[in-house]
Amino acid sequence: MDSPGFTTSLLAGGVAGVTVDLVLFPLDTIKTRLQSPQGFNKAGGFRGIYAGVPSAAIGSFPNAAAFFITYEYVKWLLHTDSSPYLMPVKHMLAASAGEVIACLIRVPSEVVKQRAQVSASSSTVQIFTDILYQEGIQGLYRGYKSTVLREIPFSLVQFPLWESLKALWSWRQGHAVDSWQSAVCGAFAGGFAAAVTTPLDVAKTRIMLAKLNMNNLGELC
Repeated sequence: MDSPGFTTSLLAGGVAGVTVDLVLFPLDTIKTRLQSPQGFNKAGGFRGIYAGVPSAAIGSFPNAAAFFITYEYVKWLLHTDSSPYLMPVKHMLAASAGEVIACLIRVPSEVVKQRAQVSASSSTVQIFTDILYQEGIQGLYRGYKSTVLREIPFSLVQFPLWESLKALWSWRQGHAVDSWQSAVCGAFAGGFAAAVTTPLDVAKTRIMLAKLNMNNLGELC
């Protein structure tokens, strides 16, 4: 098997990540406020639904690029001529490795973004500096383990399902899927994975929103 195209993975993954995060940002804000322990209305309701978007914009490209580079590289490393029944396992391992690496970038961005989403009156820069002053660097990684524990099951469901749906569609039509067909498969796989892992996502959000002096939950995760 040829070595993976790292430049392609970097650019395609990064652009896709930025596009998705920015287009769906209002929905992400609503989700965060619904999951907030203070309740949807007290967290801001429908006001300021773009609060925290600078953090998302800065973190999206390197986060998505890191994931897809790792994902493609691990798939390449694990490639053998073994049974096709093992392919889902390889996709699971590649996706899990990708999430562990990507979360090193994603978690600080996510912590700042989510706190801005429930405190629309504070700027992203102010929230970032407050975290560093009050909690130090470790504050930016609050919820790292819980994020990994959410993202890995998400990827274990999403990526094998996505790859399987593409393979099935390709087989049915007799040629490789087009870009829009791959997107349809990805949308279905992502939606199903999100539904399955919602409880873990709620836990992750609440840990990230917890202040250091409010409770010790974040120290556990």
